[in-house]
Amino acid sequence: MRRAWLLVLAVLAALLPQSFLAGTAHAATVTIANGTQFNDTTGAGMHAHGGGVLKVGSYYYWFGENRNEDNTFRYVSAYRSTDLKTWEFRRHVLSAATDPELTDAKIERPKVIYNAATGKFVMWMHKENAADYSQARAAVAVSDTVDGDYTWQGSFRPLGHMSRDITAYVDDDGTGYMISAARNNLDLHIYRLTADYTGIDALVANPWPDGHREAPALFKRGGVYFMLTSGATGWNPNQQKYATATDITGPWTAMQNIGDSTAYGSQTAYVLPVQGTAGTEFLYMGDRWGNSFGENVNASQYVWLPLEFPTSTTMTMDWYPQITIDTATGTVDGVGGPWETLTARHSGKCVDVLSKSLDDGVQLTQYTCNGGMNQAFWFKDMGDGHVQLMARHSGKCMDVADNSTANGNKIIQWPCSTGTNQQWQLQDAGDGYVRLVSRLSGKCLDVSGNSTANGAKLIQWTCGTGTNQQFQRGT
Repeated sequence: MRRAWLLVLAVLAALLPQSFLAGTAHAATVTIANGTQFNDTTGAGMHAHGGGVLKVGSYYYWFGENRNEDNTFRYVSAYRSTDLKTWEFRRHVLSAATDPELTDAKIERPKVIYNAATGKFVMWMHKENAADYSQARAAVAVSDTVDGDYTWQGSFRPLGHMSRDITAYVDDDGTGYMISAARNNLDLHIYRLTADYTGIDALVANPWPDGHREAPALFKRGGVYFMLTSGATGWNPNQQKYATATDITGPWTAMQNIGDSTAYGSQTAYVLPVQGTAGTEFLYMGDRWGNSFGENVNASQYVWLPLEFPTSTTMTMDWYPQITIDTATGTVDGVGGPWETLTARHSGKCVDVLSKSLDDGVQLTQYTCNGGMNQAFWFKDMGDGHVQLMARHSGKCMDVADNSTANGNKIIQWPCSTGTNQQWQLQDAGDGYVRLVSRLSGKCLDVSGNSTANGAKLIQWTCGTGTNQQFQRGT
């Protein structure tokens, strides 16, 4: 009898999706750097652009665009993680070889939802031909397992309407919805799906006619629906806006701004509820498109930020160069701060990362103080009386280039490490000013040539009494 039961259990294990058999291992707090590319557990670069996330069992499954070098469709790739940092590649769940309609196509913003009634996983996406954006179609594929091969169901214009940037959502009562940009992105349509989630039942709302919005992300918090979107400016980032409603069909509020004027150089892909023992917090997942900085989609970076809710119907999003996530407790927090400026005593100008550059190796300069995040630094205590200075805009640290001890060596930004060339001692220079002394060289942060000009470069130099080596910290 015992052998018979073991055989039954083995058969069931073979039939059930692997994701449903996963354990509930505790995922510790992880730190994730912003504005970077991600690698999977093999070290390969991840292609999850424009993607969405679905939690099944203890795993989060992340689906996204994996394009050819010319930005045309190659795959929808699937990854999974328990902690949202360590991502295992599962498979290419949809490929250009799946169906003739996918040859020479563009597939964007894949979103997977689960239909509890049918037991099917349903992927919605935006489909175009490879040449332009004249098709403006929605498309559907389905699978029996979350990370299995998805079967192409075809593409169409929902109820005859154009359909571009897209997302999908399942409400508390099991009703499925699809939201897409319509009428050349002038409208944002909310559609109710058929019972099996593979078709359109009705257009239930068009709340912002002529709003010119795209990249929709829909989520619900405490009985309030939030719709987060971007403007339609091609690959270039713009001002994100959001609206709220207590019924998905409306009435919806007018759109209002969130974040800065470029969403910190990103565009909405998805908003993920991270639910744990301490409650639920919400993670903004954005793409910093490679096309916006002279590359292609495959060079795109990811921007993840915690969303905060001052009231039940308002939302804010601030920039952090790093965030921490604990999926077990359901906490998402920004890392860094307080953020401070460094003002040179001789010139009254601020230490500045030129042109808000995110590049490694950019030499720091002085520039008229303007409140920019490229003039704000976190003095992170490294112990033994030393600090590390992290630039707020880039998450990179003030660094003595090439580990040099020479006079005149340039001071740059570089990915933060434990090197002594990124550690500084603050020495009292009197009257509220400090000298920054490199732990590596024993030399001081110095404005080259005692210059008072914008763009004067920062170097290290033998410490003296010059006011070009004296800096005031400020908030």
